[in-house]
Amino acid sequence: MASMESETPDVLNETRNANKKKNGIRMESFYLRKIGFGCFRVQQDEEGNFDMEVVNGDGERRKPTHLLIMVNGLVGSAKDWEYAAEEFLKTYPEDIIVHCSKRNYSTLTLDGVDVMGGRLAEEILLVIKRHPNVQKLSFICHSLGGLIARYAIAKLYEQKEDVQVNGEYNKHGSRDQSNGEEFKEKIAGLEPINFITFATPHLGSRGHKQVPMCCGFYALEKVAICTSYLFGRTGRHLFLLDKDSGNCPLLLHMAGDHEDLKFLSALQSFRRRVTYANMRYDNVVGWSTSSIRRRTELPKLKGLSGDGKYPYIVNVETPKVCSPQLYVLTGAKANRFKKTEVEEEMIKRLSSVGWERVDVDFHRSKQRNNAHLTIQVNRYRVNSDGACVIQHMIDNFLL
Repeated sequence: MASMESETPDVLNETRNANKKKNGIRMESFYLRKIGFGCFRVQQDEEGNFDMEVVNGDGERRKPTHLLIMVNGLVGSAKDWEYAAEEFLKTYPEDIIVHCSKRNYSTLTLDGVDVMGGRLAEEILLVIKRHPNVQKLSFICHSLGGLIARYAIAKLYEQKEDVQVNGEYNKHGSRDQSNGEEFKEKIAGLEPINFITFATPHLGSRGHKQVPMCCGFYALEKVAICTSYLFGRTGRHLFLLDKDSGNCPLLLHMAGDHEDLKFLSALQSFRRRVTYANMRYDNVVGWSTSSIRRRTELPKLKGLSGDGKYPYIVNVETPKVCSPQLYVLTGAKANRFKKTEVEEEMIKRLSSVGWERVDVDFHRSKQRNNAHLTIQVNRYRVNSDGACVIQHMIDNFLL
């Protein structure tokens, strides 16, 4: 047998890379098995994306029908949702496949919401191809990930021409399909169920304490706007400085339906839309933008408190039952809005599809100054107080 010294450098490098990949998969499997029941299978494709699903004791693969996509935020990674993914699989071991998106991570999150949304849409199609048994689709997104997912679902939205868009609406503000009628609106061919965001800047990050670290001071906000260019196209999208969509900001464009992309119809097709928002101590994303509310609509902090099971969830607002109006935004109409009117237009349009709003307050937590990551339980050792928020989401998740 030839010795290692006699092998060519290319062969040595190939061997090292293969060993690294095997060791990485072993470490992931070991970590997931530490949960304490059953075992997990981690599937990786050629690009390193992975799914987590439960297998039984004899290795027989279960066939869940609900695909859950988890999307990370700015300069984040798939690992950011690791705790929540494990908790979901513990609760729904036979029902859900969890896929933590890996297409947009680290500096790739600076490429712009539209570019990242396109990447996510392609990734979802590949995941569905690997799991032909799935029938339902849900999203859970943190921060910027909510905007990425909103763009992706518009690209994947499907509607048959003979469907009546008006009809009866359930308590979640979406069309009622409880009579057994087949869903006609689909995302990537699947039935859309939950669309959930955590601390997502739905209205962007410009002005009105939407970046709380600026403390509402105009001078600091101007500095933040200037430094937004450090975050590439994504920074310009968040601060509404771009004109990438017919001379209007992309986020305003995403608050309407268009011939090519129907952003609101895609959102409305989900049975539930939920925002989890930090009321304070989130130094990155403001309460108003993450809960899609006007500042005059925000609940008063005084007198709000959580309960024993969810100590940091202090307010839950159910969506108003209504027949939402889908706004179609033309280029001429978009151009006439002043910057001060853009936020109001986005609130009006996004609110028209109905959202459950869950307000979170870490005031009594020692981890409050890291609220933006604690609400997600980004890393359990330092963000563990957010576990009750994840549990609340799991307890109210529609299968």
